[in-house]
Amino acid sequence: MRRLPVYLLLDTSGSMSGEPIEAAKNGVQVLVSTLRQDPYALETAYLSVITFDSYAKQVCPLTELATFQPPNLIATGSTALGEALQLLSQKITSEVTTTTSEVKGDWKPLIFIMTDGEPTDDWQKGVQALKSVKTGIIVACAAGPSANTNVLKQITEIVVQLDTTDSATIKAFFKWVSASISTGSQKVDSGQKEVVGLDDLPPPPPEVNVVV
Repeated sequence: MRRLPVYLLLDTSGSMSGEPIEAAKNGVQVLVSTLRQDPYALETAYLSVITFDSYAKQVCPLTELATFQPPNLIATGSTALGEALQLLSQKITSEVTTTTSEVKGDWKPLIFIMTDGEPTDDWQKGVQALKSVKTGIIVACAAGPSANTNVLKQITEIVVQLDTTDSATIKAFFKWVSASISTGSQKVDSGQKEVVGLDDLPPPPPEVNVVV
């Protein structure tokens, strides 16, 4: 069975404390429970969560939806986005099965990044590391007015912005992410095709603004 790996990179720095981190935590739970109701996603989607504050860590390795346990997110420290991107590239290398002449490997991973601030480390090094591995679509979300969309544009063409980091807005973002993962798993299941751009994803809700 070819898996559709999905990596969530979530900013857990100190500025996320309070409502934003609670909203992100609930967002992951909503995402998982929504996807579990989708037979395509249940069959193909595997989920991993990487958090980044002063350090990056993989709090959930790539796990099938049925047994995935949403992590407890705690907001503290600075914003090591570069380290998170480096860790992501390492995990893609070690967890995702590549296609060879003998085996059909996994589908290219879908990546969703959410941050509310400026990176406090060498993010360019992380971008270089990420470019060395094969990925599918990467969506970067600038949560709130303090997030730097110019940095996110260096990581991916698909950047969206949330005007605020309140629970309704963050929940809307995670609902859109779960719809996007559902679309991705249906595409690979039915037509054996992968999502390649924003046009392949469901239209974002009003809370999620596409940065052009």
